[in-house]
Amino acid sequence: MMLKSMTAYASAEKTVDDIKATIEIRSYNSRHIDMFIRTPSSYQFMEDKLKELISARIARGRLEIRLQIEDRSNEAAALEIDEARTNALMAIFEQLNSKYKLKDEITLDMLLNAGGIIKPVEKSPKEEMIWLVVKDCTLLALEDLEAMRRTEGDFIASDFRQRLNFISDCLVQIKKGSAYLLAQYQQRLTDRIAALTQNIVELDPARIAQEAAFLADRSDISEEMTRAASHLNQFEQIMQSPEPAGRKLNFLLQELNREFNTMGSKIGDATIAHIVIDVKSELEKIREQIQNVE
Repeated sequence: MMLKSMTAYASAEKTVDDIKATIEIRSYNSRHIDMFIRTPSSYQFMEDKLKELISARIARGRLEIRLQIEDRSNEAAALEIDEARTNALMAIFEQLNSKYKLKDEITLDMLLNAGGIIKPVEKSPKEEMIWLVVKDCTLLALEDLEAMRRTEGDFIASDFRQRLNFISDCLVQIKKGSAYLLAQYQQRLTDRIAALTQNIVELDPARIAQEAAFLADRSDISEEMTRAASHLNQFEQIMQSPEPAGRKLNFLLQELNREFNTMGSKIGDATIAHIVIDVKSELEKIREQIQNVE
């Protein structure tokens, strides 16, 4: 069984030298693939690469991705003086001393308290090296995410199979029941005409048979049963396919619903009508589950 659920969660962590990457991926139902990626501002250049990497593995679903990167290298911790701000502060302190005839000396504490004179050393991110760490981390998370999606998909497929078997059994019952329609129509016509004429009019067996055959022909559901059986077989085949199945299964489900609706409207038999109602109930339960299939 190859169905995959769209609901899953995974996280992973990868450290290489001084670079540590942590990623969390949450997957939800969606008609299309939608990605929402949160990365540190200095690493936003990775968003397109992440989208390409993830979309190669996942065809459908809403994905929320949170990426954290920690650079523990000495270079990352390096600081430097913001000379422009320091010079501006020195100038304004001297101006204050001169204007207000102050005699305070400019101290390091005064500069530090003013803030902003020390800043991180500007550096170009080690893009290629960091991306390799992030890529490996993402692939680890995707493996776990896919495993969870497959496990949930197996449960869904098992539920589908039980319901499809029930529907197949119902189709057999409908076929058996429809085999006796001609005889039932003949008997109904005979009884109705006899009731209306109070057995005064002699009934023509040939005419009764002709009218019953006409009604049976109008109620013929052999084409609908054949198509329904074919859809059930296709449903099983698609479930076992490695390709994303959600959209195809949803289409087949609509077709199955249409065939059984037609059967119910064509046949006036109460027993068959009840069977069709049971089938439509199962189809609705399958429809609810399909919304979570990739």
